Amino acid sequence: MNAELELISPNSDELRTANFAESDDSLGLIATILGRGRTSAAAQEAARRLLRYFGTATQLTPASFEEIRRCGKLSERQAATLRAALALGSRLCSAPLKTGQRFSNSRDLFQRYRARFFSASKEYFLSLHLNSKNQLIREVLISIGSLSTSIVHPREVFSPAVRDSTAALIFLHNHPSGDPSPSREDRDCTQRLSHAGKILGIRVLDHIVLGHEDYFSFADAGLLNESA
Repeated sequence: MNAELELISPNSDELRTANFAESDDSLGLIATILGRGRTSAAAQEAARRLLRYFGTATQLTPASFEEIRRCGKLSERQAATLRAALALGSRLCSAPLKTGQRFSNSRDLFQRYRARFFSASKEYFLSLHLNSKNQLIREVLISIGSLSTSIVHPREVFSPAVRDSTAALIFLHNHPSGDPSPSREDRDCTQRLSHAGKILGIRVLDHIVLGHEDYFSFADAGLLNESA
């Protein structure tokens, strides 16, 4: 659902300069993982190669095994170990709402769900079913799309919501590019779902687009009322 974007090269001078401080902090950690508990000169140099190319540990997280191996000039064992450590870190940072927990604000949801999609190469569209007290009933995966498209139909969204006697919904989906700017398709989808919710008497509280470093909230931007 994300339109084509002009992306900054991950090894651009601008990006390297802006993220130097974070890269410096991450260097020792990455070197320790690559050195299997030791920070050898070879491991530190490999860590520097990775951070020079990707910019930060955050931008390294969604990289594939082959990208990590090639850009760091690593052995297969080193690349697999680092990839596993990054994946574990993402899972530990992910703290999605649990049944009975209450929705507070869009930033809270971004912090809870962002790590789940760091390495996703496709768009995932989630629907959070809430009761009348804005407490989570359950989370429903509605659609898995392509690199830039997720097909969402109101029927697939509202059928399970009606079965759950849902009072309100929050939608979340990721942009694999990392840029949360809503596309035309995102806006059209939000309008269709908001309109359907209004007819069925189920409030659509927000539609949040998740990026790597930031997010976009239709509610915070004042666009939900226009859509409905």
